[in-house]
Amino acid sequence: MNSTILRTGSRVLLPLFLIASVLILLRGHNEPGGGFIGGLMAVIAVALHAIAAGPEAARAALRVEPLTIAGIGLLCAVAAGFWGIAAGGDFLTGVWPLLTTTPEGDKAGLPVGSVLLFDTGVYLTVLGAVSAILFALEDAVYAEGDD
Repeated sequence: MNSTILRTGSRVLLPLFLIASVLILLRGHNEPGGGFIGGLMAVIAVALHAIAAGPEAARAALRVEPLTIAGIGLLCAVAAGFWGIAAGGDFLTGVWPLLTTTPEGDKAGLPVGSVLLFDTGVYLTVLGAVSAILFALEDAVYAEGDD
C-alpha cells in the first residue's frame, strides 16, 4: 500500500503497540494478559508495518526468521516446565528464586521466575508463528497479483 498517512501513522503506532505488548506480557501472570495477548499485540505491530512499508520491510524489522522466533519461544516454555521439575516439583510448577518470605510473612524480592519465562515463551511463539502465517499469506497475495 502506498499511503503517506499510513506510513507516517505507523511510525508512531508501531512503538506504542510494541510497548503495550511488553507491558501486557509483564503483568500477565498477576492480572489479565500474558504471553498470548502480548504476542498478538506484537503481531499487530508487525502487520501494521507490513501493510505500511511492505512485507520485506517487516521481515527486515524482525531481523530473525519468524519460525526461529517461534522455536525459541517454544524452548523457553519447555525450559520453564523443566525448571519446575529441577526445583523438586512437577512439570510447570512455578518457581520464584528471587522472591522470599520475611519472618513477618510478607513477600520480599522480585516476583520473577518460571512463570515469566513461560509467558515469554508463549509471547515469542505467538509472535513467530502468527508472523510466519502473515508473511505466507502476503507472499501468496503478491504472487497471485504477478500472474
